[in-house]
Amino acid sequence: MQINFEHRQAAHCENGVTTNLLRFSGIEITEPLAFGIGSGLFFIYIPFLMVNNAPAFSYRTMPGLIFKRTCKRLGIDVTRKKFSSPDSARKVLDECLLNNQPVGCQVGVYYLTYFPKEYRFHFNAHNIVVYGKEDDCYLISDPVMEGTTSLSDYELSRVRFAKGPLAPRGQIYFPHLNEKVTKEKFVKAIRKGIKQNVRDMLYIPGPVAGVSGIKFVARKILKWHDKLGNHKTGLYLAQLVRMQEEIGTGGGGFRYIYAAFLQQAHDFIADDRLLAISEKFTTAGDLWRDAAVQAAGIFKGRLTQRADFVNMHDRMYQVADVEKEAFTQLSKLKF
Repeated sequence: MQINFEHRQAAHCENGVTTNLLRFSGIEITEPLAFGIGSGLFFIYIPFLMVNNAPAFSYRTMPGLIFKRTCKRLGIDVTRKKFSSPDSARKVLDECLLNNQPVGCQVGVYYLTYFPKEYRFHFNAHNIVVYGKEDDCYLISDPVMEGTTSLSDYELSRVRFAKGPLAPRGQIYFPHLNEKVTKEKFVKAIRKGIKQNVRDMLYIPGPVAGVSGIKFVARKILKWHDKLGNHKTGLYLAQLVRMQEEIGTGGGGFRYIYAAFLQQAHDFIADDRLLAISEKFTTAGDLWRDAAVQAAGIFKGRLTQRADFVNMHDRMYQVADVEKEAFTQLSKLKF
């Protein structure tokens, strides 16, 4: 039982699952377009959610929203289900495969056997596609992997029902294409995606989200240093980097993807300002990567002076200023 499904590698799991499932349905869409239409770019500090003994950060929107928003804005219906037991989840999955329908699954990373051990964290918002079954093994298209792989029935059930924050509860999802997705629909979807992202990064109330959240964390770094010391603050900064570079929450890489989105949006909306603004997001991506190097130096004990923590504070403020300017310019576009 194997569906004729094309695996394509992507920079991020949910982007990849979204584009690969939509391509299977006959819609040619790129990863940057899916990410931008889905308003995927974000930043949030979540102090009450502890991951590996440090507060959580995310550089992207909530898991599942990229797929949901992209489909909705393109006029595509979606089926999404969660389950109370592995048996019921397995039954519905098998029915989908028998009906020639590959499905997206939200899974936990920690028990993914094909992941290198150094990349296995207690993170439950990874996304894969299940596209077939052979004997006791399910065929897996994980967009962050170069090729396809497989998981046994037990292994897949274990990651589908991982425990902890953002527990997937066996979740599956897939699109239903009811009518052709025209260029006009793409134009409307791109506009809605940009407007939502402007709101999320500039206008969400409170100090922990969007551009304000980046500056809030920058100030917290100095408070952590003064109150908790070098070692504890280093652990928190390691979390900042891990969420940025190793776990599916994006960071600098998402800024590059958003820059590519604005460039590809220009193919649908002939406004050259999109190209100019895209360059600012490339700059933001570079600054996030530079900040990650600084944070890693602190975590590894190479940078230990208070001035090094001030440097990290200043780098994040610089990132926030660039992203604020870019989104402010996007907010002024009239299209």
